[in-house]
Amino acid sequence: MGEDHIDHNSSVYREVEPLNWMFWKKRRYIVVLLAFLGYFSSYSLRVNLSVAIVVMTAKDETGVNERYFEWNTQERGLILSSFYWGYILTQFIGGIFAKRFGGNLILGIGIGVPAVLSLLTPWLGTTVTAMVVIRVLQGLFGGVTFPCIHDIWYRWAPTPERSRMTSIAYAGMFIGTVVTMPTSAYLATSLGWESVFYIFGGLGVLWHIVWIIVVRSAPNKDRFISDDELQYIENTVSVEVKEKRVIPWLSIITSRPVLAITVAQFALNWGYNTMLTQMPSFLADTLNYDLGSSGFLSGAPYLTMGILVSIAGFLADMFINKRWLTITQVRKYFVSVSSLVQAICMIMAGFLVDPVWSVVLIILSVGTGGFVTCGYSVNPLDIAPDFASVVLGFSNTFSCLTGIISPILTGVLVQNQDIDEWRIVFYISGGIHVVGSVIYWFWCSGEIQPWSATKKIDEKSEE
Repeated sequence: MGEDHIDHNSSVYREVEPLNWMFWKKRRYIVVLLAFLGYFSSYSLRVNLSVAIVVMTAKDETGVNERYFEWNTQERGLILSSFYWGYILTQFIGGIFAKRFGGNLILGIGIGVPAVLSLLTPWLGTTVTAMVVIRVLQGLFGGVTFPCIHDIWYRWAPTPERSRMTSIAYAGMFIGTVVTMPTSAYLATSLGWESVFYIFGGLGVLWHIVWIIVVRSAPNKDRFISDDELQYIENTVSVEVKEKRVIPWLSIITSRPVLAITVAQFALNWGYNTMLTQMPSFLADTLNYDLGSSGFLSGAPYLTMGILVSIAGFLADMFINKRWLTITQVRKYFVSVSSLVQAICMIMAGFLVDPVWSVVLIILSVGTGGFVTCGYSVNPLDIAPDFASVVLGFSNTFSCLTGIISPILTGVLVQNQDIDEWRIVFYISGGIHVVGSVIYWFWCSGEIQPWSATKKIDEKSEE
């Protein structure tokens, strides 16, 4: 039976002591908070180079930037895209390893190792080749971070809270982006570009230590969880019968709902990664903003996105729990309609190329992606709870191509930093958003798919 038909008003979904503003009393929301901070750290390690490389390749007469590198725009594009060369290779591995070893362990490694590599960057990243190697390695380990989190939600997230828990955690990557960009600009211009890698790398290592100490793979392995909360989670999160199930690869890769998720994520990430890696250069070189202003404005779209993805999570749960909309309808409206808004804003930003309106439209386009993220990112848990980490690994593999292709393509298209060159970049992004919107509208589903359906039992019934 599809989850659209679950009775969310049943008493089995109620805690004796319900969730309130003191969220820290619930262990599952401690997990959410640390996951939020983990994605904050993961994205700070991913995007800090987008700002730092502007200073790394600019000769500075003030003496702050004593080390600089004469890398041209194509070499910069190569370095910025190289993260995704490694990132794309470990998407499936992240999902499979999470099912075998536990999502908490894999997520910890996926953020901890890139943090250590960030600390080493000022010492080792002195050539294009060295920077590419470091970024590829960061991508290899960072690639597991999205697929493995679904193994955590599969065991920790009650069905009535699934959208909000996932969305709050994912908001960390957008808040991490918005904080990192202006902070990196300040650090690079005042303390030198090396400080960008030391500070964000150090924070990542600190997070790793706390995560490994605090978070367990499942609620029944957490010795600090209350009996009330444990019973609530066990009554709302079913686990598969403890028999090894063969992953239905053919069914997954040919499933229309899975392909809808994949296309929607690809479209979102194309616009996201284009702006993530290129907006500082666009603002500084074409619209003539100084580095400090461009760092702040580059982060504004992701602040908007972080706020909206959290709001979207609460709205999605409310619409579903009150039965105002089915799961399929919620996912469809959030993803397809929002993608269309993104397309319109991106195309208009390219048409105008104005210092004010282009920035506003970019903020609206990227920010609206918060609703898209809330839709497609939870969707694997709707259609295939047992294989959600594998499904996300599949979709994320293809979305990673955007991080490889987009910076290189932009580097080729934008040779002179003039308006007409940037218009092509914006039009391409807008067109891809339109394709994602249409395909998701017709192919998405909120129902458990036949190839994923299996006999389920509650953990407490195993006792």
